Amino acid sequence: MFIEFLGAVWRYLPGNVRRRLVRIGQKRFTGTVGAVIFDDRGQILLLDHVFRPDDGWGIPGGFMSKGEQPEAALRRELREEIGIEVQDVELLLARTLPKSRQIEIYFRARALGHAEPCSFEIKSAGWFSVDNLPMELSKDQRGLIRRALTASENSYQ
Repeated sequence: MFIEFLGAVWRYLPGNVRRRLVRIGQKRFTGTVGAVIFDDRGQILLLDHVFRPDDGWGIPGGFMSKGEQPEAALRRELREEIGIEVQDVELLLARTLPKSRQIEIYFRARALGHAEPCSFEIKSAGWFSVDNLPMELSKDQRGLIRRALTASENSYQ
């Protein structure tokens, strides 16, 4: 009976009050985006990133800003860090990393233009064939690339 009463009260609260109450009890996550980006030859764009916790090499991406949609965040990060645009953007996967309280959203896309580092965060950018990925590339990043390659029958290769 008490639960039914609380439910009735909850339904009559204004939406902004309900949202604030939910935020008090919910843990927050940081949102990030990344993409496996292919060129016309089927090569994959990788960045040697200053702040990457491993050895530096990995797929492009970054943090989402408050209120930003995932694909818009990806496009912004790509313009800011390496000055390229993308097309044929497809959602690859979304996952949570509970330990770091992070939500990661990954895409696959085709590059438009030439990638050239234009941010202090990026040491270098390179195009790699699947058979010639940097040795320092993490197992997780390799798995994301494999998943992008097999994500659909319409592979970019």
